[in-house]
Order: sequence, then structure tokens, then C-alpha cells
Amino acid sequence: MTGPVAAEIDHLVVAAATLAQAIEYVGDLTGVVPRPGGKHVTMGTHNAVARLGPRCYLELIAIDPEGTKPGRPRWFDLDDAKLAAAVGDRPHLIHWVARVADLPGAIARAKHDPGPAVASARGDYRWRLTLPDDGKRPGDGLVPTLIAWDVAKHPADALPDDGLSLVELAGSHPSPQSIRDALAALGLADAMRVTYGAAPRLAAMLRTPRGLVTL
Repeated sequence: MTGPVAAEIDHLVVAAATLAQAIEYVGDLTGVVPRPGGKHVTMGTHNAVARLGPRCYLELIAIDPEGTKPGRPRWFDLDDAKLAAAVGDRPHLIHWVARVADLPGAIARAKHDPGPAVASARGDYRWRLTLPDDGKRPGDGLVPTLIAWDVAKHPADALPDDGLSLVELAGSHPSPQSIRDALAALGLADAMRVTYGAAPRLAAMLRTPRGLVTL
């Protein structure tokens, strides 16, 4: 297939041992307290959200202690013991999600295996999201999960502008060119700066009421 993929940053994903821990961490760091979002019943997770701009938001996610464990690995590596240990210390920015106009076309053009498109819902929101069967984040979290919203409204539309915005997304990886190639195939070459690093790392610079901060 030829032609560019129409893609843009949809949201950033911060994981924590508990949702309360994530809300407190982001609130202390930015001066903006994320608002409770809801439960993802099929994944046994719940979230809180904060607006980053038009149709762009910050998602805080954690395993829901009142939820039912799904019969498959949860999304975003949330069942991974190494990740659980890392976020047990403090919340971490672990991943990002890119919105595409043509999800089947984006999957076909991808230079990695994004996984099948899985239909999900929460409240009035309906979406399709790429999700590998093993729940792993593509590119160790640096290559985005892909999403297509199946309703006109977007979660960011309902959130107030609290002075929080994304300035820059950056990553480092032992194989940076493979990450750059994967991003370019998705039309996201300019969405994130990728450099070499001994271990995968994702970082976001945010403009906040407390100045510039890094997640």
C-alpha cells in the first residue's frame, strides 16, 4: 500500500501501582489534578485524565483493584513484573497512543506488528485500538499504539483547559533507527525525537502552571 498515514498524537500513558498514586504524582508535578475517567471493564483497569490540548490528553492508568482480571494479558504491559516493579517506586510515562483516520490502512503500512484492532468502550466513548495478543507495548513503549475513535466526541473535548500542554515528546532506545523507521511508516517521523540509549526510555516535556516539567 502507498500513501502517507494520517496520524497524530492522541494521548500519553502514565502507569502507576494505584490510580490515587498517579493522580497525586501528576498533581504535585504539574499543579493540575487529573480528573477520574472511568473503568475499562474488559481490561480490569481504570484511569484518570487531563487535557493536553485539542483532542490530546494525558491518561493515568492502573490495575483496578475492584476489577476482574481479564482472560488475556492487559494492555500496555500492565501485567509485566518488571514494569510493575518500576511503577511501584513511582508513576512512569510508559507509552503513547496515536490517532489515525484509517486504522486498517495504518496497520497494513506499519513496519512492525501492532496487533489486531480491538473494539472497546467506556461510557459514551467507542474506539478501536491495536492490541498485541501478549499485551506488549510496541517498540518497548516508543512506537505508539494506534487508535481510531468511532464517535464524534473525543475525551479531551469534555476536559477543561487547566494550562497543561505537550511541548515535546522524546525517546531513547538501543536501536533508535528501528524506532524512527516504525514512526516514519506511520506518518509520525516528526512526532517524537529518538536518540540512542542503553535502555528504552520515553519522556515528555509539558508546559504547566508550575512551568516546564518532564514526565
